[in-house]
Amino acid sequence: MSGHSKWHNIRLKKGKMDADRGKLFTKLAREIIVAAKGGGGNPDTNITLRNAIAKAREASMPADNIKRAIQRGTGELEGATYEDLTYEGYGPGGVAVLVSCLTDNKQRTVSDVRSFFNKTGGRLAESGSVGYLFTPKGMISVEADVATEDAVTEAAIEGGAEDVQATDDGGFEITTEPNDLEAVKKALTDAGIKFASAEQTMIPQTTVAIVGKEAGQVLRLMDMLEDHDDVQKVYANFDISEQDLEEASR
Repeated sequence: MSGHSKWHNIRLKKGKMDADRGKLFTKLAREIIVAAKGGGGNPDTNITLRNAIAKAREASMPADNIKRAIQRGTGELEGATYEDLTYEGYGPGGVAVLVSCLTDNKQRTVSDVRSFFNKTGGRLAESGSVGYLFTPKGMISVEADVATEDAVTEAAIEGGAEDVQATDDGGFEITTEPNDLEAVKKALTDAGIKFASAEQTMIPQTTVAIVGKEAGQVLRLMDMLEDHDDVQKVYANFDISEQDLEEASR
């Protein structure tokens, strides 16, 4: 599991990702709006919308909020128009970073993202600079003590998963092809195995080991980016020791 995956899981466990529930719901609503605008408001025929709604429900987003977001996307209700943008950059130590955004103000977003990189010793780069270092995948996390390794592996493989890896904390990380994510989720659910998170992600092909001051700078950059309203997802290829991660998360 890459350093960024471990850091992401620590944030989830500590509740940092949804400490501000309103901010979380805003990001989820934007995903639903864009999905509905691009493929229509019927989740039965719009898989992107179906996935966005599933994420919102997993986060306990109220049904009325989900409905209004769909209606804004289809034009039944007025709302802002969001642009889907991806920024690429280098963090401290040469760490590759992808920043996925949904914004109604491109100039504001790029200015803020550039500022975050500059403040932490990194730099924003041109499109295509680091994107080739990542591969799109589905990723499912199962926490420790939920089920045995054999049970998780059997259900995941039955659903079409590519790989199942044990994590340092005793849980499991399941990798799928992007289009197989829903099938693997269903296989786990049918087997009675509860998963902590399931999402489309970008997996780094190689990682960069960082320590000391640079480790702290990279984690600060991750926090600044992930806490921004316009930023939906951040992907990075850093690898940091368990000790540095735990110290940074306190």
